[in-house]
Amino acid sequence: MTVTKMAWRPQYRSSKFRNVYGKVANREHCFDGIPITKNVHDNHFCAVNARFLAIVTESAGGGSFLVIPLEQTGRIEPNHPKVCGHQGNVLDIKWNPFIDNIIASCSEDTSVRIWEIPEGGLKRNMTEALLELHGHSRRVGLVEWHPTTNNILFSAGYDYKVLIWNLDVGEPVKMIDCHSDVILCMSFNTDGSLLTTTCKDKKLRVIEPRSGRVLQEANCKNHRVNRVVFLGNMKRLLTTGVSRWNTRQIALWDQEDLSMPLIEEEIDGLSGLLFPFYDADTHMLYLAGKGDGNIRYYEISTEKPYLSYLMEFRSPAPQKGLGVMPKHGLDVSACEVFRFYKLVTLKGLIEPISMIVPRRSDSYQEDIYPMTPGTEPALTPDEWLGGINRDPVLMSLKEGYKKSSKMVFKAPIKEKKSVVVNGIDLLENVPPRTENELLRMFFRQQDEIRRLKEELAQKDIRIRQLQLELKNLRNSPKNC
Repeated sequence: MTVTKMAWRPQYRSSKFRNVYGKVANREHCFDGIPITKNVHDNHFCAVNARFLAIVTESAGGGSFLVIPLEQTGRIEPNHPKVCGHQGNVLDIKWNPFIDNIIASCSEDTSVRIWEIPEGGLKRNMTEALLELHGHSRRVGLVEWHPTTNNILFSAGYDYKVLIWNLDVGEPVKMIDCHSDVILCMSFNTDGSLLTTTCKDKKLRVIEPRSGRVLQEANCKNHRVNRVVFLGNMKRLLTTGVSRWNTRQIALWDQEDLSMPLIEEEIDGLSGLLFPFYDADTHMLYLAGKGDGNIRYYEISTEKPYLSYLMEFRSPAPQKGLGVMPKHGLDVSACEVFRFYKLVTLKGLIEPISMIVPRRSDSYQEDIYPMTPGTEPALTPDEWLGGINRDPVLMSLKEGYKKSSKMVFKAPIKEKKSVVVNGIDLLENVPPRTENELLRMFFRQQDEIRRLKEELAQKDIRIRQLQLELKNLRNSPKNC
């Protein structure tokens, strides 16, 4: 009997990112003493840009978040000023990609708000938003800025609707109404001409946002999708979810054919959500588990096997969420290609983790820093809404990339009270569906009644003043 021996050979791919490692910042460069929210909503509760770090915090009576200048590391005072204008828990926050000091937040109070953070950070609590956006009838779970257009914001609510806001006018201009349950995640392709969503109805959708048309739809019964991310210009989507055996799983899809995933790969048997992060410049995918301390990373290619495992960053401290630094905020002199801000709830700690390519040379490494989307928008809201698509305006990270954007945000003057989109008034009275919503509606009405009473009292005083002036005029000697 002849035995054929199989030649065993490890499948090594040559990759400049094979040895990327995660480096945790020293304790003095962390942010300590932060009462991170205990909300169980599956979001990151954290947003970061080249100037500020924002974190959703525990607060009594309403929703609030901290904004800390990046250089202000170390222990944060308990009385540090907060952004605290929402009447319900804040569920998501996102920095404007083109204007450093503008941040959007959404909340259980059904509103989306736009805030302007002063130079150098907050000196006192901020309760007045630049813009209050009302259009959802239930709490709002997600906000996303358009990747190439200035002042276009997307919000997804528990009313199963996605609203597209034009902040130049402060109104919703489109409504995407194709979901039959809560929207879990939204992601854009590079030029923002396509939107992909995952939903509690177990469906993955690719949508043309301006028309609201569903171009592709996958029914994910075996791979229950949670999160999705567009893989740059590869015409691919990557989803994380749960297999029928309740193991954590990732799947790769062709965006033009969602009938079957290209590949499915089981990750592990843990129960926490897997957050995917994709870096289009290095073609690296990072998978971070909620509730564990691991971040796995892979390299993605257009040919089979599509996904090549590189390494894993491990930490005993579980992460609640992760903020990601935009490319122009990285330290290129240290060959840093990605940076996470990890929320460690138990310690009230935000820990920066730098992903570094080990290189001996001190010079600028052109091959790991290609031209990257910068801080200038490619389109105005009217151009994008009119049907124009344009790739992001690219910048080099070689020199002078730290310069801040010259753009400023001008809030529109709003007086209109009804919000009509697709022929539906979004602000007409929608009956509350839960006890919480009933309470919120009650408190909102109480506020409105209080405001109207004050207005009435002011008008009464003014009327009395005018009556007195009139009486004095009549009784003055000139009129005798």
